[in-house]
Amino acid sequence: MTQRAKIDQDGPEPAGGAIDAGAELDPVHPMPPPVPRFKPGGLTTAEVAERVARGDVNDVPVRSSRSTVDIVRANVFTRFNAIIGVLWVVMLVVAPIQDSLFGFVIIANTGIGIIQELRAKKTLDSLAVIGEAKPSVRRDGRTAEISTSDIVLGDVIELGPGDKVVVDGAVGEADGLEIDESLLTGEADPVLKKPGDQVMSGSFVVAGGGAFTATKVGREAYAAQLAEEASRFTLVHSELRSGISTILKYVTWMMIPTSIGLIISQLVVKDTNLKDSIARTVGGIVPMIPEGLVLLTSVAFAIGVIRLGRKQCLVQELPAIEGLARVDVVCLDKTGTLTEGGMDVTELRPLGGAEPPYVKKVLGALGESDPRPNASLQAIIDAYPDSAEWRCTESLPFSSARKYSGASFSEGDGENSTWLLGAPDVLLPTGDPALDEINDLNEQGLRVLLLARSARELDDEAVATGVRPTALVVLEQRLRPDAADTLRYFEDQDVKAKVISGDNAVSVGAVAGKLGLPGAENTVDARELPTEQAGMARAVDANSVFGRVTPQQKRDMVGALQSRGHTVAMTGDGVNDVLALKDADIGVSMGSGSEATRAVAQIVLLNNSFSTLPSVVAEGRRVIGNITRVATLFLTKTVYSVLLAILVVCSQVEYPFLPRHLTLLSTLTIGIPAFFLALAPNKERAKPHFVKRVMRYAIPGGVIAATATFVTYLTAHAHYTGPDALKSETSAATLTLFLTSMWVLAIIARPYTWWRVGLVGAMGAAFLIVLVVPWLQDFFQLKLQGVTMPWIAVGVAAAAATLIEFTFRWVDRRFPA
Repeated sequence: MTQRAKIDQDGPEPAGGAIDAGAELDPVHPMPPPVPRFKPGGLTTAEVAERVARGDVNDVPVRSSRSTVDIVRANVFTRFNAIIGVLWVVMLVVAPIQDSLFGFVIIANTGIGIIQELRAKKTLDSLAVIGEAKPSVRRDGRTAEISTSDIVLGDVIELGPGDKVVVDGAVGEADGLEIDESLLTGEADPVLKKPGDQVMSGSFVVAGGGAFTATKVGREAYAAQLAEEASRFTLVHSELRSGISTILKYVTWMMIPTSIGLIISQLVVKDTNLKDSIARTVGGIVPMIPEGLVLLTSVAFAIGVIRLGRKQCLVQELPAIEGLARVDVVCLDKTGTLTEGGMDVTELRPLGGAEPPYVKKVLGALGESDPRPNASLQAIIDAYPDSAEWRCTESLPFSSARKYSGASFSEGDGENSTWLLGAPDVLLPTGDPALDEINDLNEQGLRVLLLARSARELDDEAVATGVRPTALVVLEQRLRPDAADTLRYFEDQDVKAKVISGDNAVSVGAVAGKLGLPGAENTVDARELPTEQAGMARAVDANSVFGRVTPQQKRDMVGALQSRGHTVAMTGDGVNDVLALKDADIGVSMGSGSEATRAVAQIVLLNNSFSTLPSVVAEGRRVIGNITRVATLFLTKTVYSVLLAILVVCSQVEYPFLPRHLTLLSTLTIGIPAFFLALAPNKERAKPHFVKRVMRYAIPGGVIAATATFVTYLTAHAHYTGPDALKSETSAATLTLFLTSMWVLAIIARPYTWWRVGLVGAMGAAFLIVLVVPWLQDFFQLKLQGVTMPWIAVGVAAAAATLIEFTFRWVDRRFPA
């Protein structure tokens, strides 16, 4: 990576305005402009107020949901709402109010969609505020956490491991500060930053600490445009939504020629009452539109967000609900996911004759040398407070890549020493006698750190070579009480769990074994994994527990699993998980995790409870499985409506239905049942090929329903005579279509539960009431005449239902999804 241009931190302070600081040297801008001077104590209150007044504020919107205006616009101004709106106005002019009911239904549906999305927006926005990272900013000589949007130009922002750089700036203080810019540049290696170097918004700290001056804020920042676009409430790739869009595109293509033919047939060819012809033409066009399908999908997603929000789960991208439902492999980081963040020192074992009091003094000094200690070092700090006798002359922050930290001290008696604290199997050569003792501890699930003295300088690349072991620090990790049950859930749901950790492989295997994870006895040391993707994919697929995994290997392992067709979820809370979280199909971060992990994850568990994951999986499966079910209902209606219109055009007869008839049928066989079915529990893992899965039922179901209805209509056309013949013919055809559609509903509602049976029964009872109550008969113009034709209609429907049953079973065998 090229070294970025360094900036004189003592340059003049600007008079005002957004400053183009930190620009690359190029022909257009040969010299970078001046930047605000680094002030160790930060800005004063007066300086902050001055910058706010002139607009030098970081006003980039935080991750949030769509605005109210966007939600209303998306629900109201749709292609099909426009078509239905025009047809509704026509029907209000030429026909009784009964034939305009479909318009009121659309208004109600749109209202429901808007209300549910607004509820979801409220939930998302409130959770986003809770989960928002608050950078540490120095002002008036004190450090305080403030909202990202309150940062002003020239603010001094502190950085530590896992922190995300929220605005562009110039480094003023650096203590082993290593920044990962891979999310912006694609460069995998962290960049060591020194005072005067630039930092870019969107990068994050992997090791060390420091502070920088904000030189670009708001939309001027390097990654602001990308961040604003990526952070907004967006519907990124979703097979469900793209599948529905594909279906609607084909439906539109079918509708246009069919509708034109129906209009010509009813208005020109048939010499009948003009208003009645218009009404029947509209009655043929409206049911072709699966208008409720898009609504129901939006409502299902919105309710999913609300349900998960109640469990303190922030869904940062809605399709993440769908994605987790498709997951068949979940990769788990051990620390912070299977174990709680904190640790306890249970034992200190001096080596090589080292004196315990001296060892404790070294450990206390090491703890004091790191201003942002990780969980392991914090446990040591708690156990061995610093005596303040030693002075730290240089420090090396912990890095997941090298697996150790270190510091050099002046011990107060004139002696200088360099110490390392980290993974024993990294610091010690293979075959060292101390490793046998360490393995025994690891097999108990304990974490072991080695304190070693180095004869080299801390900035020497070979500082860890030839170290002298001084003591073993034994740490006990606290297992999450809900981890075993959650792993058992994934096993029951046929989702493979893989533990991927940077800790010692034996220790990771012992922890996984305590939690009952299958395959824990065959733990793999990641240093022995093949480097090529194919070999790594085979090894990762065949095993469940991996130790000593580097951050880059985590990313490679996710890619290897994806190369074998797996849908991969990755959970983590540390900065070493960021790259893998971003590359996984679904990234899940703990709320207490680093700022960087929360920024790239699609799902954030704000309550830090691993046991929330099954709820997220279940919610996704409910949405996907149920939308697949109800989509079959909507598209069966579309298929039989199009085919009926084609049969009418070819036969040159009146269209059998008025809009009121199909409104009644749609409400009872699709609208009301679909709403309940879409929100019902569903634990089946989501399967791919949404369009294929839906259409393999909708096409034969629609064809059979249309054919049966038209047969009944033609038979009734020959059977009835007189002025009310058309009304009787329509009633018989409606009965056949209702019974046939009810059988499709009965199939979709399986497997039966008491409420599903009750739902189907209630819809049948409602139709029966319409047939027997006189004023409803008049309102819907439905009255069965005689005995023969109604029974013929029932017989045709029974034959059609039998054919649908056998056809669906044949489809299951012939075209398994």
